[in-house]
Amino acid sequence: MVLEFFRGGSEGTLQQVAVDVQEMLSECRHTFDLANAALFGGSAAAVHDEVKETDRGVNKRERAVRKALVVHVSVHGTRTDLPMVLGTMSIVKDAERIGDYAKNIWDLADAGVDFSEAPDLDRLAHYRDRTSRLVSSSARVFSDRDAEAAHGLIGEADEWQSEYDDFVGEQLTSEGPARDAVSRALYARYLKRITAHAINVLTLLVMPVHRLDYYDEDRADR
Repeated sequence: MVLEFFRGGSEGTLQQVAVDVQEMLSECRHTFDLANAALFGGSAAAVHDEVKETDRGVNKRERAVRKALVVHVSVHGTRTDLPMVLGTMSIVKDAERIGDYAKNIWDLADAGVDFSEAPDLDRLAHYRDRTSRLVSSSARVFSDRDAEAAHGLIGEADEWQSEYDDFVGEQLTSEGPARDAVSRALYARYLKRITAHAINVLTLLVMPVHRLDYYDEDRADR
């Protein structure tokens, strides 16, 4: 259904919407990687301009997608697959939020947080790398309309959210410096939110519109 929807529309309008969503995710991944490069021993100032410019590009694409969908509905009326239009409206906000949380990670670096010599560097880097891969894979899977791959990514990434909660809990009982505990708790929170928003994007490929944002809730509240 998703593939047929994006094949519809005159003059490639909906195909362009699909491309824009994919590009939003790719740009958010770039912002994420820039922010983490600063956090893990780089310079926040050195990537500031590129982080901001990339984020402006994501916001511009979000507005373009929303406008294209409104125009499509206006032109095609009841012949339009309205649930899919509404679903796409929803997931472009999820894509945009990934970029916002990536900027929050840059804010940590800008505040002087540096994980490059952290005693738990391997663990932090593991969280960083798998999140970066998730955003990249989400862009690819969305572009390919690969429902089977989407199911696999959703199931895997959903497990990570509990890990981040546990990591935050560890910081609450840490006897180390408050600065270290706070920075780690915030980092885990941002990674969890990025993960949830990436999953939400993928749900468009596998779930009806009324169940979008399902993975944005904690498991106990679903």
